[in-house]
Amino acid sequence: MLLLRRCPRLTRLCSVRHAATPALAPCAVPCSAPYAAPYAAPCAARFSSDTDFRESRWSRRWTHAAAGLLAGTGAVLAYALHQHQAEKADAITGPPVDKLPSSSPSSSPSSSSSSLPVFSQEEVSRHRSLEDGAWVTFKGGVYDITEFVAMHPGGDKILMAAGGAVEPFWALYAVHNQEHVLEILSAYKVGELSVEDQKKQQHLNPSDPFSADPERHPVLRINNLKPFNAEPPPEILTESYVTPNMLFFKRNHLPVPHVDPAAYELHVEIQGASAERGGTLSLTLDDLKTKFPKHTVTATIQCAGNRRSDMHKAKQVKGLNWGIGAISNATWGGAKLRDVLLAAGYSPDDAKWAKHVQFEGLDQDVGGTTYGASIPLKKALSEDGDCLLAYEMNGETLPADHGFPIRAIVPGTVGARNVKWLGKIVVSDVESSSHWQQNDYKGFSPSTDWDTVDYKTAPAIQELPVQSAITVPADGAVVDRDDEEVLLKGYAWSGGGREVVRVDVSIDGGKTWQTAQLKGSDEGGTAEAAAPPPGQAWAWKLWELTVPLPEDEQEMEVVCKAVDSSYNMQPDSILPIWNLRGVLSNAWHRVHVKIDEGGE
Repeated sequence: MLLLRRCPRLTRLCSVRHAATPALAPCAVPCSAPYAAPYAAPCAARFSSDTDFRESRWSRRWTHAAAGLLAGTGAVLAYALHQHQAEKADAITGPPVDKLPSSSPSSSPSSSSSSLPVFSQEEVSRHRSLEDGAWVTFKGGVYDITEFVAMHPGGDKILMAAGGAVEPFWALYAVHNQEHVLEILSAYKVGELSVEDQKKQQHLNPSDPFSADPERHPVLRINNLKPFNAEPPPEILTESYVTPNMLFFKRNHLPVPHVDPAAYELHVEIQGASAERGGTLSLTLDDLKTKFPKHTVTATIQCAGNRRSDMHKAKQVKGLNWGIGAISNATWGGAKLRDVLLAAGYSPDDAKWAKHVQFEGLDQDVGGTTYGASIPLKKALSEDGDCLLAYEMNGETLPADHGFPIRAIVPGTVGARNVKWLGKIVVSDVESSSHWQQNDYKGFSPSTDWDTVDYKTAPAIQELPVQSAITVPADGAVVDRDDEEVLLKGYAWSGGGREVVRVDVSIDGGKTWQTAQLKGSDEGGTAEAAAPPPGQAWAWKLWELTVPLPEDEQEMEVVCKAVDSSYNMQPDSILPIWNLRGVLSNAWHRVHVKIDEGGE
């Protein structure tokens, strides 16, 4: 009954079903009922003359709901299997063709092979919420899963697929690829996707340099389309210690280059090397994989603009409005940068003049300008620096969006220096002359504005400051008083290999604090059990804390702050660290959570 009280939609269904007799009597639910709402427009006409079809689907959905409420998710799955054979014809074929309106605007010649109505993708995309109805497509079928959301074992995450194809999400959560799941889905089929939309493919536009960019997962929250920049939803970000490739945040400055791996060459130059020692080296992709030992490192990459939206709320800044998801963690595999530089002829004598290692990418704008950046030579050559020329990401070939075939991985350093699609490396006495090294990714005083800024007065960002954020619950979330407690989750990380040693959490805006439990791997052990060597803490820590709901409050202000091994701590507010580009945003992260007192 508690679940019924928390699900008004199901409560209304329950009252309707109890009022209807007998069980398979004609549908007593008016068109204004919750089930009918998703079809009000443009679909009401299609079903208005089909009471039997609606009743059979209505009865079937309520039966699934009752099974879930009374016996749990497992019973829903088992019941679906038991009922499927008896209901399959009705669930999949629907009403007779002659009962469908002949003037349906979405009808097409292709619909003659199916008795279900045909919908366009535009119509499906209108159904993205419980209020409008939650529809998904799967292999050409259209499914209304609105009533199933409350029973979904994964909670309301299923709504992320609403209005579009469910396949990309099932690829993310592979547990769905089972026969009994398909059986359950079949009971919610309401139509077919138009042949035109099924066959629609991405058409390359030669005049658009971004038209050949790779496909991205639809769950990503897009901050900019061209060039593509997107972050995963926070609640998904910390589901896994190692971020799946498809969910790893995307930060592109230029169109994604298409590189032929067979023709690829990486050019390495030691500017001051003598002729006897060489000083130049060209390596194929196969050379990097076979001539150098492979190393792996798990490292977090964070954009300098992560949490820029917090700064923007305090005072306007320029830049992509990143939330808390411009950070991800992966296991990278490749050749050590140090090994490649030594193979190119670098010697200790070069340290007398060389200070920097420049990276140049293969991505370029329409004028031929390529992306570039540089890092300190000391970092590149350090045996403990773990800098890689990576060709693998989480055990797979490096994806196109993340630098295929080779990218620089500079652990503990801002994402802008982890150059993708690497084409050239230069050991030099000067920094990269690239715009992104000289005139961007620098921090300034809060008093500096666009009329007074002088980029030459500030060093380029390398190591990032200590950071943490709350991923669950979301800002504005509502929790039920009857739950008595709430689980808080988030991430914490610090640059330069400094390990996060503590995350403090408050539910009263910072008046009192509790210490969260840290997780340093996917094995489920504590962070202490998997402590990295000092100075080599390249990966984030995930944290959790379960707290009781405050008795006399109707809202919680949840705050988190991290402490690293150098006892650096996050500042408590934005304004003292505000800067015109909105970078280095690492003040205490805050979310407001409302407590629902319940009641009828």
